Amino acid sequence: MSIWGSLIGGLVGFTFAGPIRALIGSMVGGRISSARRSGSQQNFPPPQQIFAIALIILTAKLAKADGHVSKKELIAIKNKLKIPEHEMDQVGEIFNKAKEDSLGYEPYAQQIGQIYKNNPVVLVEVINTLFYIAEADFEVGFSISNVSDSEITMIRDIAKIFGLSESQFEGIKESRKSSDKLNPYIVLGCSSNDDFVTIRKKYLQLSKEHHPDILMNKGVPIEVIEESKKKMRAINSAFDQIKKMNQK
Repeated sequence: MSIWGSLIGGLVGFTFAGPIRALIGSMVGGRISSARRSGSQQNFPPPQQIFAIALIILTAKLAKADGHVSKKELIAIKNKLKIPEHEMDQVGEIFNKAKEDSLGYEPYAQQIGQIYKNNPVVLVEVINTLFYIAEADFEVGFSISNVSDSEITMIRDIAKIFGLSESQFEGIKESRKSSDKLNPYIVLGCSSNDDFVTIRKKYLQLSKEHHPDILMNKGVPIEVIEESKKKMRAINSAFDQIKKMNQK
């Protein structure tokens, strides 16, 4: 099921707190309050809509990380989340509101981390997709080499706020490379000194966590599953490389 239809309007009536509620509330005015008074609110917004909101807000902050704001990030979001043209105005509204907001990215990252604290694999996919957005350069295509040092620093900091380890962050970043350039041990979060049994266990764990069906069940929208499949291919490629080395 698509997350699109009425992203902002669909969140009216749900219980919100923190900076995300403040940002959305500033856009919809009294509709949240009136929905609460009518008794129509639910405890939590749909997780796929929250995932989309999280990406839009953090991408707006990321767009400023290297000192300038470009439309390429918003276009990359449109392409990645398969946003229909008739929904671009409201997505652009969220993006611009977050970009102009005086708050830094940290409070939003903290709230998103809290929302998904029991589903860390979803937080991994947020980081994975932030890299995709940062890679956007329509003159030379998408590449990890397009990501600036300031963007990497910010994404790393968001990963820390999410509670992800440095090893997890480096694994995500490494998996963005082509299969012939990636370090298989970094992708799997292992050491070259680990025995093959240990490496295989890590591979099986990552394969299970990043299976598309598992991700969708945990609230990752179908719109970004293709990017998740790329990570799964990197995980498989890394294990295949290590397995071949052990067969020699």
